[in-house]
Amino acid sequence: MTFSEFFADNWTDVLDETVAHALLVLEGLGLAVLLGVPLAVLTYRTGAPRAVVLGAAGLLLTIPSYALFGLLITPLGLGNGPSIVALTLYALLPVIRNTMVGLRQVDPAVTESARAMGMGRLRVLAVVELPLAWPVMLAGLRVAAQLLLSIAAIAAAVNGPGLGNLILDGLATAGTPFAVYLTIEGIAAIAVLAVLFDLLFAAVNRLTTPRGLGA
Repeated sequence: MTFSEFFADNWTDVLDETVAHALLVLEGLGLAVLLGVPLAVLTYRTGAPRAVVLGAAGLLLTIPSYALFGLLITPLGLGNGPSIVALTLYALLPVIRNTMVGLRQVDPAVTESARAMGMGRLRVLAVVELPLAWPVMLAGLRVAAQLLLSIAAIAAAVNGPGLGNLILDGLATAGTPFAVYLTIEGIAAIAVLAVLFDLLFAAVNRLTTPRGLGA
């Protein structure tokens, strides 16, 4: 049986795992944004707290994937829990760092002008600073998404969803006729998702960034 024939027989399984993989990445990325952006907003103007937050997020990124997924089994069990938490932790650094960089690049003269017009601190942040920092923030989300697409394959090791299950099945059945086909399907689907995510972020950037502010 050729690869094309094998794929024709189980393409629905590949599609299901691809959708599950994409949703897992989006869930991890969404939680990272909910945690990371407020942390960046609270600390980007300060020296020591900013360094601590960036250092902690950077340290999380250095933990080997299998080790982190394995450590999370004890408190969270198997399945979606450790998978989502691990991806959230891995996405924090690019989200936090780019949010800080974007906010710190905003021209102080612009914020001073906004305050002179009677805007409060929160309104300046929401109306002036965050919109101006958005292109850099979006670049961080783009990097985080690409990172999570590959790391999410490890979720299969803790019974998580996604394309890692195809890869793991292929590796576990090495030597059988279709083991290579399963592995290729998983790897190829992740590559396709990476391209689609990149195109999506490029489109969002064009649609949401004012001309002249593109990162």
